[in-house]
Amino acid sequence: MSSDKSFGELSYEQFAERYAAIVETKPHNAYLADPAITALLPPVAGLRILDAGCGSGWYSERFLDAGAAHVTAIDVTPAFIAIARKRLGERATILRHDLREPLAFAADASYDLVFSNLVFDYLPDLAPVLREIARVLVPGGTFVTCFGHPTGDWVLALSGRLTMDDAPDYFALQAFDFAWGGFGEPRPVVRSYRRPLSAILMPLIESGLVLDGMIEAQPTEAFRDADPADYERHMRSPTFLALRARRPGG
Repeated sequence: MSSDKSFGELSYEQFAERYAAIVETKPHNAYLADPAITALLPPVAGLRILDAGCGSGWYSERFLDAGAAHVTAIDVTPAFIAIARKRLGERATILRHDLREPLAFAADASYDLVFSNLVFDYLPDLAPVLREIARVLVPGGTFVTCFGHPTGDWVLALSGRLTMDDAPDYFALQAFDFAWGGFGEPRPVVRSYRRPLSAILMPLIESGLVLDGMIEAQPTEAFRDADPADYERHMRSPTFLALRARRPGG
């Protein structure tokens, strides 16, 4: 484990309990990001699943309730590990792990599905973890993930709503701070990365995984009921990008 804290741990350690209490019903998660990433999932009954960046464990619980054979849930934030263990008990293997490090706990071809929702935005280099995901997937296995949409992040950068050390540069990897609403006060300031689309897709391709699904998220009607003004904005402006890829073979 790296001695320096990742952006994910630095961000979520300040409000993990608040996040866990709200995330499943917060419109941006429940009615925008979740429908997009869920639509790309295969049937999970009987699958061995790695939930990479499990947070409070709500997806792991969903997979288990749907009949997954086994779930390994990992996260870098100690508070999330505690919450996930309380939630899942002995139903899953729960490990603290930093995705900047190799998946040393996992043998080659040990998972049918690797799932990672809104986690890779906190990683500076996607290539190593994508190579590891390709390694631990069985031939024919599936990887499903969701990012902040690179165009949406770029629009926010140009608007000045993101706090950045340098002038916005679409083609650069840039760290930024953003005060999140919807999780109570004080607003948590979350640090993550924005990057161009090529810096998402090329490491995926170079890992040997084959992209076979993509959804640019739009809000559901439930979002309209919860927040009509934001619904109209998100119907016209990108926010999240969900991707599905497969390891060849099988």
